[in-house]
Amino acid sequence: MYWGKIIGTLAGLLTLKPWFVVLGLILGHQFDRGFAQRYRSFEKQGTPSGRLPDEYLRPLFQTMGHIAKLDGRVDEEEIRAARTVMHRLGLGPGKVRNAINWFDDGKRAAFPLVQTVRQLRRAAARRADLRILFVRLLLEVAMAKDRLHQKERAVIWTVCTELDVGRVDLAQLEAMIRAQKGFRRSPAGDADTRRIKQAYRALGVDESASNDQIKKAYRRAMNKSHPDKIASSNPEAEVIAQAEKRTREIRSAYEMLKARRSIR
Repeated sequence: MYWGKIIGTLAGLLTLKPWFVVLGLILGHQFDRGFAQRYRSFEKQGTPSGRLPDEYLRPLFQTMGHIAKLDGRVDEEEIRAARTVMHRLGLGPGKVRNAINWFDDGKRAAFPLVQTVRQLRRAAARRADLRILFVRLLLEVAMAKDRLHQKERAVIWTVCTELDVGRVDLAQLEAMIRAQKGFRRSPAGDADTRRIKQAYRALGVDESASNDQIKKAYRRAMNKSHPDKIASSNPEAEVIAQAEKRTREIRSAYEMLKARRSIR
């Protein structure tokens, strides 16, 4: 998040007055901070507060597969993005297998897109927020590649039409997802990615772990490292200090993953 600082500084330079350069830099920094906060809020909104039923998940992953196959092949980026959505939605191993099968089913040429989306709306997406979420998750997978093809745009707009999602909402979703990708490629995004990877390492789990696996790893690590567990052996102060430090690391790692993955 640095474009605000760059534009603010350049605007100040045009005035040829040093104070305006400083003012432009400060205002640009405030803009970047605000945009970063909005970006993080957008990330949190991408995960529903409760479990989604199969009547929602089935058409979601079918439509993802259908859009991914429109250009003739499914890219690795699209597969990774779909996997990320599965984990963010808190799907267990069985549900993940179902989601993969639904994704593959959507790739067939005769997939009834409009019929599927209409059934979704009647059965599981009567609320506007669930319809917006549906489009957003589709876009996250479709935009995992560098370029969104015209056929893909047309199908996404068909989905939007059936779900009463307007062009303004669609444009806002696309803009925020592009900003999301830009943030991840920025120095701040790299640092954020490193913190997340470190959190997984602290709990001793892989990034592909399910939410339930992360919760179990957290409880196991806390049970093993908590100072109370070693107090009965009268350990030295240094050992207790190390156990307390390890406990803080485990708790911090879990809280970070809990927030990012909406673990309940």
